[in-house]
Amino acid sequence: MDELERNQHDQFLRLFVEHEEGLRLFVRSLLFSHDESREVMQDVAVVLWRKFDPSLDSLSFRRWAFGVARMEVLSFRRDRARDRHCFGREVDELLSEAVMEQADSMERELRALEACLKKLPDPQRRLVEKVYAPRVRIDEYADSIGVTAMALYKKLHRIRLLLMECTQTTLAEEDMA
Repeated sequence: MDELERNQHDQFLRLFVEHEEGLRLFVRSLLFSHDESREVMQDVAVVLWRKFDPSLDSLSFRRWAFGVARMEVLSFRRDRARDRHCFGREVDELLSEAVMEQADSMERELRALEACLKKLPDPQRRLVEKVYAPRVRIDEYADSIGVTAMALYKKLHRIRLLLMECTQTTLAEEDMA
């Protein structure tokens, strides 16, 4: 692989990873099972890589990638059209449009939440990060820091309220700008 190919590969990976979660949610919302969505996501990744245009910026890549994902879902459904659980083309179109709108909204909300998490005082932010880490049980973590699970739940509830208020304020400010 020469330098140009390596740079193109790196650029593709950065853009793909940036938008992969949204793409997965989009594909998953249009299909019946996780297995189907995993299969389609593999096809989406292959098509995106094969047809990648290095001149795309993040927003253009996102729009293009969602379009490819939509076409791959439609192709997947067409190939399985004999299954009585398939939606018609009109329903597919409506679902795709609704999910795209939700994906944009969810992405905005996630960015606002991440910004608000950064604004939390260090002890509160570390607590949130530790408690919401994979495979962490609240009762076990509470024991490890010497508080009751109920006290920890109350503390987390107060932090979640602060985050919710901050997120709503951030989104409202974005809407006014």
